Amino acid sequence: MDLSRFDLPRYLSMLPLFQEMRAEELQRLAEGSRLRQFARGEDLFRIGEPCEEFHVTVSGQVKLFAISPAGQEKIIELVGPGNTFAEALMFMQRPYIINAQALTDTLMLSVSREAVTREILNDPQFSMRMLAGLSRRLHGLVNDVQAYSLHSGVERVIGYLMRDLPDDGGEAAASVLLPVSKASIASRLSMTPEYFSKVLRELEDKGLIEVDKREIRIPEPQRLTRYPLR
Repeated sequence: MDLSRFDLPRYLSMLPLFQEMRAEELQRLAEGSRLRQFARGEDLFRIGEPCEEFHVTVSGQVKLFAISPAGQEKIIELVGPGNTFAEALMFMQRPYIINAQALTDTLMLSVSREAVTREILNDPQFSMRMLAGLSRRLHGLVNDVQAYSLHSGVERVIGYLMRDLPDDGGEAAASVLLPVSKASIASRLSMTPEYFSKVLRELEDKGLIEVDKREIRIPEPQRLTRYPLR
């Protein structure tokens, strides 16, 4: 991609955080932003490095992860296109407390703290929108912790597959394309890759899903939603 032709103000205007901003405000933010391309497996940042900006995944997939004292990797979040991360740390002016790595070839937009602070001082409503975005992410992480604590492995996998479908599952057949490797998704769900594959096989044996590499077809979403309670 020719980054010199990327329309930064227009892209910023499509993000929920910046949708209500005027053209001149978007231009100032764009001037305080930078675009970078990362190859698959390349580090975006590491624990302990200074955090002077927050980030948006424009394309690709980013994993946020930590390493346990025993050397095991735990994926905290998978960040897809249009999603932001590291906002809170940027405001706290603290170093990164997690690592970030590109799971696929990734284009990342980084917005500097200085540019964000300037707009907050100019428009208090801007800070309210940022707080709303941070609250949504915190709510999602709390829900994840509850799911890990209270739900079985089967329920976690079903919840992941159904996350973008209607709450009742809907009647029409659906298809889910796993954005990253099964091992990465398993880590995100606090499961071993072997157990994640076992759950997929169980659901496939029950006729609830059809697995074709990274594509998961769901013939009857409502049946999958009810399993194993039905």
